Amino acid sequence: MDWDARVAAVWTAAGTMSDDAVVQAIDALVAERQEDDPRALFEAAGARDYAGLEAEAEPLYSRALQCGLAEPERAQAVIQLASTLRNLGRAGESAALLRGELAEHPGHPLADAARAFLALALHDAGEPSAAVQVSLSALAPHLPQYGRAVAAYGDDLVGR
Repeated sequence: MDWDARVAAVWTAAGTMSDDAVVQAIDALVAERQEDDPRALFEAAGARDYAGLEAEAEPLYSRALQCGLAEPERAQAVIQLASTLRNLGRAGESAALLRGELAEHPGHPLADAARAFLALALHDAGEPSAAVQVSLSALAPHLPQYGRAVAAYGDDLVGR
């Protein structure tokens, strides 16, 4: 079984494993790769994030991105890093990271997920109107009726 399939197998079984066992299983696979392998760093970060070890996950996500993590994991790493920053009490940094991601990749398949995490970060950063506006702007295109009205009302929140 190739490396990616073995990583996927750990994540498939994660719900039946202890957090420590998930980290150990991923770390065993990470040890097979080069030290600065961006995908390995991403998986190591994700395992720590999963286990509630956000302070350990944050530098690994950052390093994975600095080392050139490719899609689709790159966008996932940005979102997961932003979520980790928020959980570490750094909502402003989280929001800035996600705003940058959305500015660079507005049509990315994970853009609405990024908007959801941006809304959470904005709420935690004391910007509830902006959080609602981001949420409504993400929701509006998916509404069969009233999408334009919902988007306009959301925009009105931040215009006040």
